[in-house]
Amino acid sequence: MPTPFQPRLGFDNYALRALGWQAGQILDHAAKLGLEAVLFSDFDVYESLADDPLRDLKRRADDLGIALYAGMLSICPTSVLFDPHRGTAEEQLRLCLRIAKTLGSPVARCVLGKVDDRRSAGGITARILETVNVLQRVRSEALDAGLKIAVENHAGDMSSSELLGLIDAAGRDFVGATLDTGNALWALEEPIQALERLGPVTLCTGLRDSYLWETPEGASLQWTAIGSGLTAWPQFFRRFGELCPEAPVIIETISGRPILLPLLRDYFWEAYPHARPQTLARMLRLARAGEPREAFAPPAGQDPLRAEQDFQLAELARSVQHCREMFRTTG
Repeated sequence: MPTPFQPRLGFDNYALRALGWQAGQILDHAAKLGLEAVLFSDFDVYESLADDPLRDLKRRADDLGIALYAGMLSICPTSVLFDPHRGTAEEQLRLCLRIAKTLGSPVARCVLGKVDDRRSAGGITARILETVNVLQRVRSEALDAGLKIAVENHAGDMSSSELLGLIDAAGRDFVGATLDTGNALWALEEPIQALERLGPVTLCTGLRDSYLWETPEGASLQWTAIGSGLTAWPQFFRRFGELCPEAPVIIETISGRPILLPLLRDYFWEAYPHARPQTLARMLRLARAGEPREAFAPPAGQDPLRAEQDFQLAELARSVQHCREMFRTTG
């Protein structure tokens, strides 16, 4: 019999964004689900960023047997996603490193930006170079803290090959990847393809399933709970166990939100100057195998916020259950 695949299983607080919970409440829900990890992916989730409350949070997580992973959003100063209200990109990344060290997180997760950056001046190549510069300016602090910075393929900003290039340019001694399966398809590649390329440098994850279907302009992408989309999870987790067995399986469900991919329009490809004909063929093949799905909408007569909260809780629970079933049969 194969040895079961037993990674740390947890979720990103963004999976329950509609509930507005802070870190302590997120921990309580993780314990209720019997999980072993939580990724706090933004600064606003914490009750306080001071060291003493963060130490208290770590002690509480230790008592519950839950490993903490710390993160933030954009570190690219010219990204459309970058928020300067907490300081420069370097200052915010140093803050994330401090939080990570205090919480006992092995990584500081961050992102470059989002798909809109592909159409900015200089394209994604310019944004990657700026991000590398920010990373290299905090290299000594990361190494001194014994931490690695885990950059995510986020919101269609980078393909796995582009992210791997960023990591190699910055330095694998202190930079690795946060692998996001849903964002892989937004960047025009299958999740297993992204895993094959990023697996050896993957330090953290953000996993969810995805669904594609044809539209007159190309395709529509919609994320869904793990086990209810197109990802071949048995194959995915077998390779995951071979390529990055120490990385946690962090669920980040963002279901019911359609994303249009106008693959058949020339302007779309201007943002992907290195794409090959096989890219279009692969995406259309996946889309032609799918059927349209409705976006999430609150049932008639229900409070919209409460309906969205219930939906997010249910999608997370479905994903947790499916992962556990996969782990029992993956060796």
